[in-house]
Amino acid sequence: MPHDPQPARFWKRNQMKIAPYAFLAPGAVMFLIYVLIPIVQSIWISFQDWDGLGPKTWVGLANYVELMDDDTFYVALKNNLLWLGLYLLAIPMGLAAALFLNQNVWGIRLYKSLFFFPFVISQVVVGLMFTWFYAPDFGLFSQLIKWLTGSEVAILADERYVTYGIIAAGLWPQTAYCMILYLTGLNNLNFEQIEAARMDNARGWRLLRHVILPQLAPATFIAMVVTVIGALRSFDLVSIMTAGGPYGSSQVLSYFMYEQALSEYGYRMGYGAAIAVVLFLIMMVFITLFIMRMIAQERNR
Repeated sequence: MPHDPQPARFWKRNQMKIAPYAFLAPGAVMFLIYVLIPIVQSIWISFQDWDGLGPKTWVGLANYVELMDDDTFYVALKNNLLWLGLYLLAIPMGLAAALFLNQNVWGIRLYKSLFFFPFVISQVVVGLMFTWFYAPDFGLFSQLIKWLTGSEVAILADERYVTYGIIAAGLWPQTAYCMILYLTGLNNLNFEQIEAARMDNARGWRLLRHVILPQLAPATFIAMVVTVIGALRSFDLVSIMTAGGPYGSSQVLSYFMYEQALSEYGYRMGYGAAIAVVLFLIMMVFITLFIMRMIAQERNR
């Protein structure tokens, strides 16, 4: 009988323990290289004065102190919180669209395609479409406002409305994304629970709240996390539609970071990294709260 080498015996005894880590290792390495290490580097750079090319100069908390005295930072922070509050509307809107489309009627595939369309097009295209939509001379929205009120409103040129106009543009594809998540969840419902609830006279809102929504909790969690991250970074639409204007009134933290670190106005990598760290901490607060709530719900089941 041939003698098994030591490595082969070790693999036979431990392959069930080793295999999961072997499958996870490539993803873990990628996550380490492209996520964790850049986060640590950004935090380190935020304590430096650096133009991106020359030598770094240690300045400690000076970038953060300057940030606390920067009026543009507070405008961007306020707009980000506004984005966050209104962007979360995409979740109930996506759920409503998914419930509407989760039917077996003639032509429903066409309707699903129309609702799905905003998700597959680029944010740049969405920004351009809504820029034309809001255009005072020929935009459909502006013409509608003029027909209703008798006066034109330049949404993207008015400090009072510009942020709301950009958020509305972002809600369009984000609602489609949430809809897709909920449609997937609706296709995996436990219909035995639904039938049992109907036998107990659960209908309408009671059925949705007590039977369907608990089963959609994983989809809701993903939708919440993705929507919060999308609201807080919100770079593409601001860059395409207003570039932070008019007069900086539509600034958000991600675009403010870009202006300070990479645009012709800045090349202040340390200051831009400090803005990025603040944005990262805000994201982590919300995501941690969602995770803690989800863990608590799982333990209570």
